[in-house]
Amino acid sequence: MNKFGVFVLLMLSACTGEQHNSWQAYAEGEFVYIASSQSGRLDELTVKRGDQLAAGAPLFRLESQRETAARQQARGQLAVAQAQLRDLQSGRRPAELAVIQAQLAQAQAAARLSAEQLRRDEAQLAVAAISQARLDASRAGATADEARVQELQRQLQVARLPGREQQLAAQAAQVEAAAAALRQADWALEQKTVKATQAGLVYDTLYRLGEWVPAGSPVLRMLPPQNLKLRFFVSETELGRLRTGMALRARCDGCAREITAHISFISPQAEYTPPVIYSNQTRDKLVFMIEARPQAQDAGLLHPGQPLQLSLAERPA
Repeated sequence: MNKFGVFVLLMLSACTGEQHNSWQAYAEGEFVYIASSQSGRLDELTVKRGDQLAAGAPLFRLESQRETAARQQARGQLAVAQAQLRDLQSGRRPAELAVIQAQLAQAQAAARLSAEQLRRDEAQLAVAAISQARLDASRAGATADEARVQELQRQLQVARLPGREQQLAAQAAQVEAAAAALRQADWALEQKTVKATQAGLVYDTLYRLGEWVPAGSPVLRMLPPQNLKLRFFVSETELGRLRTGMALRARCDGCAREITAHISFISPQAEYTPPVIYSNQTRDKLVFMIEARPQAQDAGLLHPGQPLQLSLAERPA
């Protein structure tokens, strides 16, 4: 029953000036539209209209070649960044250290030879066997060889050190950025497979297999049981008898039993049964919308648009 029909019934009943404990109502659903944040071709639709689903049930899947490739690329970039960080933390490679150690050993041997030659030359100069120039040359050679040994020792120490603090911090930031890119790629790929976040009825499917689905475009709409409500209208004179939380009994054609519902919303804004021009003589045509919620286990017995008869479970005091 549409709103106009409800208004007409209320207008006719209001003309009697009597208060009633029953009202005409209709069921209305608040649909949940299920979409993916990504676009793609609809490759799999695992549900159909009328299916009752549990939370977590698979709904549909979009093609994901681009997202799969992006995740593989992100994984590779993360592996490279992590390897570079480990390289900075560990210093030079063993083969490079071995080269410096070999050079150091050669320099140490040359320094020992130069030192021995210097001692012989100093002894020869004491007996005037060599010139002062020859001794100066030997002393310079020994000094140079010792300096070379110290240089290679410092190089070996530096090669064993990790990278500078700033380099390590920069590379660690690169690792974190690559990890964030991988998380984003994983999320984008997960968005291609959509599951039900709550139990409910598949009310309609909006795309067919093979069709292109834009990002954010609903593929299906669901009706969770808690999203079904009963809507009815009461006159101004009856409004004061009703309050939120009040229990109602609902009856419908074909229902095996009465359904209990509770008033969940009373509109603060008045409406008029059309056509009307407000005056003191037409106040009885002033109506307010009221919504009631059935229990979740009873909501599956009703369908959006279904007419119902509501009555108070208990007469108000």
